[in-house]
Amino acid sequence: MTSTGIRLDAPAAGWAIDADVVVVGSGVAGLTAALRCTAAGLATVVVTKARLDDGSTRWAQGGIAAALGEGDTPGQHLDDTLVAGVGLCDEDAVRLLVTEGPDAVRRLIATGAHFDTDDSGTISLTREGGHHRHRIAHAGGDATGAEISRALVEAVRTTAVRTIENALVLDLLKDADGRTAGITLHVMGEGQHDGVGAVRAPAVVLATGGMGQVFSATTNPSVSTGDGVALALRAGAEISDLEFVQFHPTVLFLGAESEGQQPLVSEAVRGEGAHLVDAAGTRFMLGQHELAELAPRDIVAKAITRRMQAQGAAHMYLDARHFGAEMWARRFPTILAACRSHGIDPVTEPIPVAPAAHYASGGIRTDLRGRTTVPGLYACGEAACTGVHGANRLASNSLLEGLVFAENIAADIAASGARAGAADLAGDAPTPVPDKAVEADPHGGPVPLLDPAARIRIQRIMTTGAGVLRSAESLAEAADRLEAIRADEHKAAVPGVEAWETTNLLLVARVLVAAAAAREETRGCHWREDRPDRDDAAWRRHLVVSITPGRSLDIRPTDSATFPPTLDATPLEP
Repeated sequence: MTSTGIRLDAPAAGWAIDADVVVVGSGVAGLTAALRCTAAGLATVVVTKARLDDGSTRWAQGGIAAALGEGDTPGQHLDDTLVAGVGLCDEDAVRLLVTEGPDAVRRLIATGAHFDTDDSGTISLTREGGHHRHRIAHAGGDATGAEISRALVEAVRTTAVRTIENALVLDLLKDADGRTAGITLHVMGEGQHDGVGAVRAPAVVLATGGMGQVFSATTNPSVSTGDGVALALRAGAEISDLEFVQFHPTVLFLGAESEGQQPLVSEAVRGEGAHLVDAAGTRFMLGQHELAELAPRDIVAKAITRRMQAQGAAHMYLDARHFGAEMWARRFPTILAACRSHGIDPVTEPIPVAPAAHYASGGIRTDLRGRTTVPGLYACGEAACTGVHGANRLASNSLLEGLVFAENIAADIAASGARAGAADLAGDAPTPVPDKAVEADPHGGPVPLLDPAARIRIQRIMTTGAGVLRSAESLAEAADRLEAIRADEHKAAVPGVEAWETTNLLLVARVLVAAAAAREETRGCHWREDRPDRDDAAWRRHLVVSITPGRSLDIRPTDSATFPPTLDATPLEP
């Protein structure tokens, strides 16, 4: 673990509170970690960028995957996950996920989440791409994430976990030994504290979600700007597999110039029997894969993109007219409303769809306990790279991963016995922060902040050069254009939320492009037009990226598909 000494340019913290644990993020991973830490007697603070229920979890439509159905087993779930991950899954991590997953879902239900059931009261299960069994539990038809978020937010409020909303995390605090000592954050004019402050804690859990906003078109909300990954890089943590960005095959096409968050058309629609067709009504997934429209997402996204190129079309279609009005209203009310709000009625016409950035399979490298390469720093959810997803996430494994690994993180923190003596949690008065306590490293320096106007430039560069279709040429051009933006850092505006977000986006964009250029093969959701074949001999391994004190990127391949230990080789207790 190397300390970079790099931090965002920000005012000194003007207030502080103390805790045993600070959890950054309020999706399924963050809130589960917070609830389990609180139940273990740890003084816990949740920091979230918007409101508690405004993260990516509430946008999840399809459901949560677990071997809950008759005849299904964790072993079958493991097999499907390994196939989707194309040789890069950490099998121990996947085994942990699928084995502990069913009970984790049951504990979620005990927390208050209500899933759809049949007439007998049994949980209704559907299929999605890459699954050979019906094992996707859903809620509200296609509002699974919203229901899970509702239940966890209600539990957090009932448990009176201290929360700081509308707060952007800035950087990690460390002690003299290089261990985690808390975070700095900026509260955006809401709540008890405003401006830059600190939460001092010996354990920090990053559950900050994804980085979809690095691309022009994405299913991610506007808050998904890679803040956790950027913070971890500046703190000296290792990042892995960031080149594996999953582009969801079926996102509602709103026009070639449309940018920002786009409406998702869940894979569960195909799971219920919808067909992908071109403008002539021809089903083009037949013969592409044994599962046709339910092939893993990378295969479907590639097939759609190839068909679009071959026909000079801007989109394809998803045809589910045969569902009928009653099924659309009962099973997919959210998608139905979204389509109709954009002038499309899926009951009577096919839905125009095209791939868009959806999920980062990589992130902050962790072990089975969620520990990163920085002592005291943990990560879970989409911000983490646990090894579960490999080169391509299996549909609906993400919510389950957030549950399972968040619970393991809480258990590890509780077992460590770390306590901050967080008496200040009960008080209202802010505590002054000594200057040296807010320095990420006494020898470090701030990162010059980008003008927020650079954000859209970064997004367009990434979509053009590092989107679904990549090549050495496109990635080299993207890298050069990103470096030109970086060279303009001296033109930065004053510190503020938009400048901090844009600076974070540039850092994660640089890492993604560098990793994609280094991986000279096609694997999973990383598709190189100039390297169309999978190369197990050279590339059945991970790329680990860190940032040097000189602010350059250090990219190293692992020796095999197995990740090296993060901190030590102590096995996870059963």
